[in-house]
Amino acid sequence: MSTPVLIVLIVIVVAVLAVGAVTLNRRAAGSHGPRSLKRRFGPEYDRVVSRHDGDTKAADRELAERVQRHGDLRELPLEPAERERFEARWAAAQEHFVESPQQALADVDRLLAELAGARGFPDGDRHADRIDALSVHHAQHVHGYRRLHDATQGEQADTEEMREAMIDARALFDDLVSQPEQHRPRSKSRHNKLQLKGS
Repeated sequence: MSTPVLIVLIVIVVAVLAVGAVTLNRRAAGSHGPRSLKRRFGPEYDRVVSRHDGDTKAADRELAERVQRHGDLRELPLEPAERERFEARWAAAQEHFVESPQQALADVDRLLAELAGARGFPDGDRHADRIDALSVHHAQHVHGYRRLHDATQGEQADTEEMREAMIDARALFDDLVSQPEQHRPRSKSRHNKLQLKGS
């Protein structure tokens, strides 16, 4: 093979590799790009943008970093008996709400932390890490858990706020007690039927 032909072939191979690298780079950037993050995180995206005073680039960086840290997390399955125990504890806290709403919220806050830990999310005292990891995998419902946790801290929320926080947190509970193949959006009718005694 002559030298000019060899040079032409090398140039073609280098050009093809360069185009392939650019394409892969664009695809990788697109998987964490602003539109992709907004679609993935939904209401959580808006909350983070608001927390950054409307700075979407800062919000995108924070959420992309969450995906990088927690995106590979694989949720562990629950044994049927374990799932039943968690469901029984939720039912008990819900019944206890009438007599002691603040205690019921504290019980559910602990329950959600333990349930998240059982499914493989960060546990212990690292509430912020747990919320971040949950937001990557359950972005549509993590706000309910955050709202409930906040209601258990500091100032006393009124009974209606506590009731709404518990109802909001139920969506995440339902996601976590279901198996991955069972994940599906909650229907409005089911959400509307969820009420706490005394509400």
